[in-house]
Amino acid sequence: MSGIFLSLRQLSVTYGGSSGVAALDHIDFDIVAGERLAIIGESGSGKSTIARALAGLLPEGTKVGGEILWPGLGHPPRPGRDFGFVFQDPGSSLNPVLTIGEQIAEGARRHLGLSWRQAYARAEELLERVRIPQPDKAMRAFPHKLSGGQRQRVAIAAAIAARPALLIADEATSALDVVVQAEIVRLLDGLVREDGMTLLFITHDIALASGFVDRIAVFRNARLVEAGPVRSVLSAPKSDYTAALIASHRDLATPPLIAEVPS
Repeated sequence: MSGIFLSLRQLSVTYGGSSGVAALDHIDFDIVAGERLAIIGESGSGKSTIARALAGLLPEGTKVGGEILWPGLGHPPRPGRDFGFVFQDPGSSLNPVLTIGEQIAEGARRHLGLSWRQAYARAEELLERVRIPQPDKAMRAFPHKLSGGQRQRVAIAAAIAARPALLIADEATSALDVVVQAEIVRLLDGLVREDGMTLLFITHDIALASGFVDRIAVFRNARLVEAGPVRSVLSAPKSDYTAALIASHRDLATPPLIAEVPS
């Protein structure tokens, strides 16, 4: 890891204009290039709002204050090229009337300037990387032919098709069963390491995240409660809220799902 990839400076987000409820309240926070960062929080804490603010996906009429700076890029991010986004529901991420191959190849063709032949070759390579069985046949399949876990793997392949520097995974495992969750997390971890991406992993499940991230940031009621290296936060939380989160996840008393907690 080296250098600051992006910085949030007094970032505030209010849905419904100035009279609405604040979803983020004056957040100051840095994300380091190449790190795997988990943003933890219950529903309504503001964690998904951060993802949507970074991706430019906030709804119309939203009031935004403060700044999002991108020193790691040197320019405003280009959706699909500089960052990829993996959503919670893989079904809604994929177009039901286009083949799997078409949907992955389109991003590579548009953002990398590849021909369709080259883009299709990259799409098949990515399906192999995300461990879809028989990727040549999957290229011609439609989303409804795949399981939920397979669709999420396809969504991940599409998100990294243009070799982005940042991968945002917003509750990308919460719609899946526990075994498939572990497989998807292991896959994300491997892809991020292999491609040198920065990962923003957003989840309510601190136990799941603890097994593979470098740092944890805990949010509650639109504010940043605390942030730090995963081992430090888990072993000596500074906030009573973080301590309560940890205590409520008995899984943290057992070995992490994916691997040893990083130092």
